[in-house]
Amino acid sequence: MEGVIAANLGAVRARIAAAAEGAGRDRDGVSLVAVSKTQPADAVREALRAGQRVFGENRVQEALGKFPGLRDQFPDLVLHLIGPLQTNKVRDAVAHCDAIETVDRLRLAEALSREMERSGKRPPCYIEVNTGEEPQKSGVAPNAADAFIADCRGRLGLPVVGLMCVPPHDENPAPHFALLREIARRNGLAGLSMGMSADYEVAIRFGATHVRVGTAIFGARRTISAAAE
Repeated sequence: MEGVIAANLGAVRARIAAAAEGAGRDRDGVSLVAVSKTQPADAVREALRAGQRVFGENRVQEALGKFPGLRDQFPDLVLHLIGPLQTNKVRDAVAHCDAIETVDRLRLAEALSREMERSGKRPPCYIEVNTGEEPQKSGVAPNAADAFIADCRGRLGLPVVGLMCVPPHDENPAPHFALLREIARRNGLAGLSMGMSADYEVAIRFGATHVRVGTAIFGARRTISAAAE
């Protein structure tokens, strides 16, 4: 494995730069979130040694098993929570994550608001939008997104900085990225977390500010989590 992750990172970064240039965008406007879920701390450490600093984890408990020790060595690392967040894990998420990308329902938003008020920590939040309106997936329905965003920012005072989506795996992702971009535009939100290993170059064309790439960097996922990237 030694050297493979660094080489993969180099290849992904080159493709991001090419996609940004092709879209007439600044490469620095796209942040690579290396999805390290199910990967051991040693794999994350290799990515850190190769200069990667932003990582995405699906589960709070898994993140807590890896990242406190890694932060001791690399205090500038940035951890995004990109998986579903249970309300009973909100305190840990606010304490240990630098961004929460999956604010997907009112009960969670209210719990986050209370914990941020209690702790004084305010990690930036992204509203997850279920652009495909898939019943098995989390996320706010597109036609409910504007009201939910307004409630989160207004009544609850959450630090909402952007939107996140995971398009249906068997559909062209472009219309979903376009929809997320439009919802963000009309709500004055700059952040767009969209695009994964198979489609991040498309997402960049549609304005992604964060792309979540796992298998293209770390290889196949380990079996400790079946959650979708």
